[in-house]
Amino acid sequence: MSTIKVGLLGFGTIGTGVVRNFQRNATIMQQRLGSRLELFRIADLDVSTDRGVQLESGVLTSDVEDVISHPDIDIVIELIGGYEPAKSFILKAIANGKHIVTANKALMAVHGEEIIAAANQQGVSVMFEAAVGGGIPIISAIKESLCSNEFSSILGILNGTCNFILTKMTDDGSDFAPVLQEAQELGYAEADPTFDIEGVDTAHKIALLSALCFGTTVDFSQVYTEGISNIAAIDIQFAEQMGYKIKLLAIGKNHGDQIEVRVHPTMIPGTYQLASINGVFNAVRLTGDFVGPTLLYGSGAGMDATASAVMGDVMAISRDQVSGARSRVPVMGYCADQIKSLPIKAMSEIVSHYYLRFTTIDQPGVLAKIAGCLGEYNISIQSMIQPEGHEGDSIPIVLMTHAAKEVDISSALKEIGQLDIISQPTCLIRVEHDLD
Repeated sequence: MSTIKVGLLGFGTIGTGVVRNFQRNATIMQQRLGSRLELFRIADLDVSTDRGVQLESGVLTSDVEDVISHPDIDIVIELIGGYEPAKSFILKAIANGKHIVTANKALMAVHGEEIIAAANQQGVSVMFEAAVGGGIPIISAIKESLCSNEFSSILGILNGTCNFILTKMTDDGSDFAPVLQEAQELGYAEADPTFDIEGVDTAHKIALLSALCFGTTVDFSQVYTEGISNIAAIDIQFAEQMGYKIKLLAIGKNHGDQIEVRVHPTMIPGTYQLASINGVFNAVRLTGDFVGPTLLYGSGAGMDATASAVMGDVMAISRDQVSGARSRVPVMGYCADQIKSLPIKAMSEIVSHYYLRFTTIDQPGVLAKIAGCLGEYNISIQSMIQPEGHEGDSIPIVLMTHAAKEVDISSALKEIGQLDIISQPTCLIRVEHDLD
């Protein structure tokens, strides 16, 4: 029986999960592959910390070259994270003829084109299932199981930290800051949670998914990204009164000659499946022209779920090697010469419904002034909440608009913000409910 040798870069939490998977399920993977997988080398700067797994002598090394340049290694798994030195290590491994498996969404979203071009030139595979959705097999579903479909949209809850925070704020009526602190204490949020709560992590993921779904390159710098740090408990309460839930939603839409790729807090109807995705779980909703809407749901992070996705990629590449195939499935789902360069629709041109919460002084005629400004920009009001029993000199006025263009909303809010009746900045949350 042949043996396929694997090298691992990075022996942190996910790397430990990969070792656990190798050791626990070696027999079942061998039965499904018809060959033996061997974890041949692990490179990490820390070779002394006990990770709770036993390794044979000589497997763990601090010398990265013993992985990326070793002539016997067939597949290199990169779990270092970040841009550098991960990018340089991957490119050198590719130059040495190694297949690549990575969980590095930031690297693939920003530098994926360069890495994929190098892999295509060398005739090796690059796979990154674990970069999006943890244990949810969303990338393989797009590239293989649903590959006969033309996708019109992809919507995702792709960050467990944000979803935990918003769920907790909804269930307990809590404000953002104490819930973030609780998430950090529970290990759901990093000490520096910026990438998560400001939407950057989610943006990396929707950039990759949009490229895969729509067969185009995606310039990450053009992905509109807004996080949840400004979401207040009062807005979650008003959303519930109106029948909505607030989620940090990743949105990709295909308009044929251009695409939308954006991330921001979004109100969605409470009856929708995505609205019921709570806690640290992730979900992705794909809409294909033949399959229709399809929802994939599961653990979006964590040692074992992410290790499962990593090893799924290792198995896929190994099956190609065993069968003599060469990069059977294109890295981005489309043949390299068929990938287009579609422009990303400017946020100013986006059309959406909007939730607007104005904080105004308590006097007659306030609503008329606000409605008048909105009307000047062809923005019509769908519904309104004006709570009674308020405290102090300011009152909230909550409006839900009909469909409007973002540039018109922005212009109207700028004008309204200059009125002497406005006492605090206006809260804006976009609304998605006309899903195809």
